[in-house]
Amino acid sequence: MLQDLTVGKEYKVLFYFTLPILIGNLFQQFYNVADSIIVGQFLGKENLAAVGFCFQINAILVAISMGLSLGMSILISRYTGEKELEKIRAVIDTGFYFSVVCSVILCFLGIFFTDFLIHIFQVPEDTIDYTAIYLKILFLGTIPTFLYSAITNFLRGLGDSKTPVYCLIAAAILNIVLDLFFVGYQKYGIGGAAAATVLSQWFSCITSFIILSKKYPLYCIHIKKPQLEITALKKSLFIGVPSMAQQVFKSIGFLTLQAMVNGFGSTCMAAYSVTSKIDSFAQLPALHLGQALSNFTAQNRGAKKEERVKRGFFAALLMGWMITITISFLVVLFGQFFIGFFIKEHSVMDIGIGYLRIVGLFYCIDATMQVLNGILLGYEKPFVPMISTIVSLCLMQVPAAYILSHTSLGYTGIWLATPFGWMGGVLIRLYYYLKLPKKEKTSV
Repeated sequence: MLQDLTVGKEYKVLFYFTLPILIGNLFQQFYNVADSIIVGQFLGKENLAAVGFCFQINAILVAISMGLSLGMSILISRYTGEKELEKIRAVIDTGFYFSVVCSVILCFLGIFFTDFLIHIFQVPEDTIDYTAIYLKILFLGTIPTFLYSAITNFLRGLGDSKTPVYCLIAAAILNIVLDLFFVGYQKYGIGGAAAATVLSQWFSCITSFIILSKKYPLYCIHIKKPQLEITALKKSLFIGVPSMAQQVFKSIGFLTLQAMVNGFGSTCMAAYSVTSKIDSFAQLPALHLGQALSNFTAQNRGAKKEERVKRGFFAALLMGWMITITISFLVVLFGQFFIGFFIKEHSVMDIGIGYLRIVGLFYCIDATMQVLNGILLGYEKPFVPMISTIVSLCLMQVPAAYILSHTSLGYTGIWLATPFGWMGGVLIRLYYYLKLPKKEKTSV
């Protein structure tokens, strides 16, 4: 076992397990954020708007990759608590090769359907060419994205949340350097920014694979004689597919919102692109606190420590509130400063500030939703978060945004619909958790 989550003060265990995950994913966000900052400063708002749209497509790819391997992570945590080493090895080998197959298929499908995606989501005329170039290159990064996600979730399941951080830090720095070289120096335009991202993704994938093999030979991925088990795949997919579907529906919902925003022109599209990046940073602590709680819950359930699971849930909830209230304060008061990192154009900045002053006030609701997600996934109840996301986002937030945006509120109506959707997600998850029978909380 690399880290035992079944001993020690719950809040300390969760904090120190979450921190490396958070740091790593902060650097992962730099893949797209670095593109946005450099593209916005060097190439203008049309190119920036294109990067923003592609960010939502990339979010779907990441959601699929993380969802498929999340079930494997939960299973590994459970088997770690039960001390079942052979089962862990089977999950790792099976999960890795399954990720290879899925990523290759999606890579080719993505490139083939690029023009269709641009058309269906109403990308404005002045950004179509830039979007097509960026998106086709971005799909080439599907394979390293999937493999890196798989290895990262394997390590988290074992209790190691630190190793992937080092790969991401190096990859993020490489991405920034390549962005400046390709876009700023070589003048390759938006295609150079996309190429920098894909090359950095391959770097993090290869590096993490090498580290896993050298540092943890007991859990290395077997190339010649892989230990493949259909049972391990079925069990992991039972948890992972609903989680993946949840994230995919979430991303599709956001793409639908993006299509509404696109209807207000490239200036509004650029503003939404920037604020989405700021949102992604602001929501990361709660997101990964919820993910850490999943592993914490699964490992402690495997060790038959139900009371510790409950204490961990409340510790995570309190930490999530404290962190997101602080973030809300910074985002609402200093929104103009953060937007200025991406673009200086006043028309874009004014729209972006309006967004942050509305959505930024409600990050604590999103934090509550992510912690509830974590506890439910730890109980291997992935269908509840999935159904909750479909209802709260696709059946509440998106319709509300559509209706409000067709009133005098305009694009501000889209912003107002966001906390409405979050609140619905919290209530559905909370209701199910409180109704979860005691026998399900004490059995694995």
